[in-house]
Amino acid sequence: MLITRASEYAILSLIVLSKASSPMDSETLSRELSISKSFLAKILQSLAKNNILKSFKGVHGGFVLHKQANQINMLDVMSAVEGKAPAVFECAPSREDCPSDRANICSIWPFLNKLQGKIDIFLQDLTLADILE
Repeated sequence: MLITRASEYAILSLIVLSKASSPMDSETLSRELSISKSFLAKILQSLAKNNILKSFKGVHGGFVLHKQANQINMLDVMSAVEGKAPAVFECAPSREDCPSDRANICSIWPFLNKLQGKIDIFLQDLTLADILE
């Protein structure tokens, strides 16, 4: 599945954080978005670990964008929270990687591979700034 709840919540969080004038903590953000605090905290940590967000500790701590909105692409965001690049289909990226013994006779793999490539390019080109427009 391409857009999971984690990806959706990550994008919603980035939208809110892009409009914030100061760091927002996970509790405030979870209340504003009506998202489980523990689930959101994991998402925010993944985004921070992948240099999409910057985190600050302490009383006035929280999260802010680590980059400008036009430098944050959706492929990176989704890959950060999913732990792998988003895939539309459970199909191997190459015939050699296919876990099935039928890779050599698969007639749909070339189509799925081409479609996945186009989606990857689209997500790479789609930035947070595009979503904010």
